[in-house]
Amino acid sequence: MDLSTTYLGFKLPHPLMPGASPLVDDLDSARRLEDSGACALVMRSLFEEQIVHDEMAQHIHLDAFGNSNAEAISYFPGPSAFVLGPEEYLEHLMRLKAAVRVPVFASLNGTTPDSWMEYARLIEQAGADALELNFYYFPTDPAENADDVERRCLAIVGAVREAIGIPMAVKLSPFYSALVNFATNLERSGADGLVLFNRFYQPDIDVEELEVVPRLRFSDSSELLLRLRWIAILSGRVGTSLAVTGGVHTPLDALKAVMAGAHAVQMVSGLIARGPGYLGVVRNEIARWLESHGYDSLAQAQGSMSLKRCPDPGALERANYMKILQSWRVTSVASPGEPERSKR
Repeated sequence: MDLSTTYLGFKLPHPLMPGASPLVDDLDSARRLEDSGACALVMRSLFEEQIVHDEMAQHIHLDAFGNSNAEAISYFPGPSAFVLGPEEYLEHLMRLKAAVRVPVFASLNGTTPDSWMEYARLIEQAGADALELNFYYFPTDPAENADDVERRCLAIVGAVREAIGIPMAVKLSPFYSALVNFATNLERSGADGLVLFNRFYQPDIDVEELEVVPRLRFSDSSELLLRLRWIAILSGRVGTSLAVTGGVHTPLDALKAVMAGAHAVQMVSGLIARGPGYLGVVRNEIARWLESHGYDSLAQAQGSMSLKRCPDPGALERANYMKILQSWRVTSVASPGEPERSKR
């Protein structure tokens, strides 16, 4: 079965790859992923704050009494909290490139176009085959409007595009007010691919200690639905490559992503839970399903359930919302302490 796909200009044997995560922090793990059939490897993100912190720490070391921003620095995790600092990141990238034969994609997470731009160039020089820009930004300033947020992102993409020659994907959150328009503007600014979606980790509150507590929760297949909808809407409307990340745990999850229009499928939680070898299981099950359903290649299924090709486009738009709500009925009222029973 031909499972080949093209993503960011790379002809890949299939669409499955580990997403940005600790999965390739270790060279042995990276090799096991390659042996299991990973078509590419995506490194964890290097954060703009790490670069700024590293540069500021050097300045403080040289001028101990010139630290006018000590309180702000104290809020950021110390160097020991990060597996890879800026220099270690570049060194690990070079070691990865020497250890594996598949493409290696680096990842940068930033919100301004200036302080970390040089690292985009250094990442290219270190041998990255492509760069994933991770826009993990949550606007909380009431004076900042949607146009401001989008303009900042577009400025970063444009600046990085001018700085490097390797392919560049942009990893987005689902919270933009006009995502299709923003996606087309990202393409005009130089993005070669879009990765949907970033997972915003929601903090909890410790009511006894009165502290905000960070929580890490692995994804599950239910999170895929949001990705499927937007990949299906964007497929055929933008010329960029499209990748799904978040919520892919089973072979059918991956197949759905491809049918919606994805050219690449990134997995993290599923591989952490089941090990690198699970990637090969997913690949083989996809091939088996396609063959049993009369497909000659993955390309035949790719985008078959996108908005442009879906037999029922309304199911991806407002019509589905109305149908679901109108079909919901309450059959009985739950007693206190009992879950409410409903019927559709």
